[in-house]
Amino acid sequence: MNPLALALPAVVAIAAIALLRRSPLASKVLDRPGERSLHEIATPRIGGVGLMLGALPVAFVLGTPEVRALALTAAALALVSLVDDAKPLPVAVRLPFHFAASAVAVAVAWPQGAAPEAGTLAGAALALLAIAWMTNLYNFMDGADGLAGGMATIGFATLGLAALGAGDGAMGHACLATAAAAAGFLAFNFPPARVFMGDAGSVPLGFLAGALGWLGAARGLWPAWFPVLVFSPFVVDASVTLARRIRGREPILQAHRSHYYQRLVLSGWSHRRLALASWGLMALCAASALVALG
Repeated sequence: MNPLALALPAVVAIAAIALLRRSPLASKVLDRPGERSLHEIATPRIGGVGLMLGALPVAFVLGTPEVRALALTAAALALVSLVDDAKPLPVAVRLPFHFAASAVAVAVAWPQGAAPEAGTLAGAALALLAIAWMTNLYNFMDGADGLAGGMATIGFATLGLAALGAGDGAMGHACLATAAAAAGFLAFNFPPARVFMGDAGSVPLGFLAGALGWLGAARGLWPAWFPVLVFSPFVVDASVTLARRIRGREPILQAHRSHYYQRLVLSGWSHRRLALASWGLMALCAASALVALG
């Protein structure tokens, strides 16, 4: 294991976020409380920028051409999402970028062909939809202090350990770098949060969770169900909430507070209690995935 993949991303993320908090950008991308928010104080949404600055360069340097392509795609998503953080973009503008990024991820994994489902058009179409959904659901789940950062730390660390165990150092270090940078972000996001992740962090993180998960399946590092189980606390909450809103004929693109984690906070849970309980659930799912993989 390369220590660079663990130490440098966390240090860079912490330093970058500390500088960004004092920069003019912090006042331009403030998350102001609204009727659908869970916070009460305007908070800068610049944490994701520092997280990406910590994770992506290390993943690029230590990665294979396929991993580098995904890192560059995640960087492009981060830039588009940063614009969205500063001045909200219409869904009709954001979604094409998400699907284009997902198409890149599918194309990157296609030549590997290690898993049967990776070599069929139906499998590629399903993977494209799954990665695009993961890109968006991660953003939906980034609504409470410490929640998305904790999922990234635990989830990507699990993927990294599985990849290293399968003998793929490039994939393992890319995942561990992302986990380490997320841990650095948590230094500012643990309740009460001083910065939020913002779309510039949650969107590329969701993309990387789906894209690296699919690339690992295509390489034969793990079955396709493995990353789904690792990230299942987010996948289940967001997917069930979406299905419930569709069934109730509610506008699915409208902001709301009906996710299970939001309902827990509204019922009286503190952000700290939610974060610690969620981390425990995430760790349990990750451990069960590793055991099942073994």
